[in-house]
Amino acid sequence: MHMLKTESLTHVYSSGTPFEHVAIYDIDFEVEKGEYLGIIGATGSGKSTFISHLNGLIKPTSGRVLYEGKDIHESKSFTRDTRFKVGLVFQYPEYQLFESTVFEDIAFGPKNMGLSASDVEERVLEAAGFAGLGDQLLKKSPFELSGGEKRRAAIAGVIAMRPEVLILDEPTAGLDPRGREEILRNVMNYKNAHGATVIMVTHDMEQLARAVDRIVILAHGKLEMQGTPAQIFSQDEALSALGLSAPKVTLVAARLRALGLKLPEDIYTTNMLCNALKELKQSKGKGESVRSNPGGDDHA
Repeated sequence: MHMLKTESLTHVYSSGTPFEHVAIYDIDFEVEKGEYLGIIGATGSGKSTFISHLNGLIKPTSGRVLYEGKDIHESKSFTRDTRFKVGLVFQYPEYQLFESTVFEDIAFGPKNMGLSASDVEERVLEAAGFAGLGDQLLKKSPFELSGGEKRRAAIAGVIAMRPEVLILDEPTAGLDPRGREEILRNVMNYKNAHGATVIMVTHDMEQLARAVDRIVILAHGKLEMQGTPAQIFSQDEALSALGLSAPKVTLVAARLRALGLKLPEDIYTTNMLCNALKELKQSKGKGESVRSNPGGDDHA
């Protein structure tokens, strides 16, 4: 059974008025338990509207969202329960911090779940650990933290509910390279520890390529493409038609192949390119060694 599934999901803003706008249209989608899924699309493609349906923040104009086979809008109580199981981290979540201490901010979700004080504390400490926040930061005001620390605190607040599905909208936007790597590592640690499903919206193609199992592309409110990173990034013309492009490293590898280097076709991360170049160098080195002294004959 799919963890999350949508059937003919459609949402129309300001329906029946001169401002009517179809944000997403007829989307059939599913994600499996434990899967790491990436969602990409140009600005205005409907990504944020789409993911806001997945935990019931927005109700479909038509179609259904199913959590473990059950319509999440079947009842108010099930919608509420789903929001604890499907955690959504908005873009720039640090602007939603509001409690007097980091501890209290992270504790907000678990408290709303009706957990005991000891369980809340356990959840807060666990989530802070996954988010890379030291105990000394928990007593501080959220507004005393650095930008990266605020982002981790906001993510910890969602992780503290131990969602079975964690959805993140541009989680590394505005962070420096080190901050981006820390956030991605923290998310992966949570996924691995709890067997969680992760859905990440991002514009960073290489970030997707390094992490996800599958990519879904939205365009003009519709699901246009889906597949593994290798399948998606091999379709450069199709991506260009959607206003997207393969990771820069993929384009660099293609240019090197055009110049005569025998590199694999499925290169879409920096590490993959570095490893391929090392292997190529090693193979050439061995070949030159053999050619320079085959059987002891220097004239080969």
